[in-house]
Amino acid sequence: MKLETATLILTEINESHVEDILRIRSNEVINRFVNRSSPKSNYEALEFILGIKRKTEDKEIVFWGISYKGHRNLIGTICLWNFSGDKKIAEAGYELLPDYHKKGIMTEALAAVLDFGFNTLNLQEILAFTNQMNRSSHALLLKHKFAVDDNIRDEKNSGNVIFSLKKSQYQISNL
Repeated sequence: MKLETATLILTEINESHVEDILRIRSNEVINRFVNRSSPKSNYEALEFILGIKRKTEDKEIVFWGISYKGHRNLIGTICLWNFSGDKKIAEAGYELLPDYHKKGIMTEALAAVLDFGFNTLNLQEILAFTNQMNRSSHALLLKHKFAVDDNIRDEKNSGNVIFSLKKSQYQISNL
């Protein structure tokens, strides 16, 4: 599944993206705000890719690599995952190499993913869990009309703030 924006291509990742995934998921700047084990080798990056492909086939996740149109290398990733049992709620996740921060890339990519989530998957709500210190992520979510949801807690990471965007709010903000 591929999404296109004015300047970006969001495409499914595959085995040809091993080095890009290793570079993105092992980046120290990105990982300051993410609680995960990062790949240490091409083999571990390949294992991650194969796991994503399996979860995609099982409809557990929709995962895209982000690249500029006309460029092969990925500069980030974005996904919808952690779907509720009734498939009405999903969580958005995203990461972008630091050289590409503050250029509007993730704003553009997230807009495409929100449109896909609400209008193609017919989600009713999209959540985003982000580190309380990640001000850039907060600003991105607020720009897209997400609001902090104090009723949800991240049981796995108490340092996260949870943002929520309901389909009704998304539609109002896009009129």
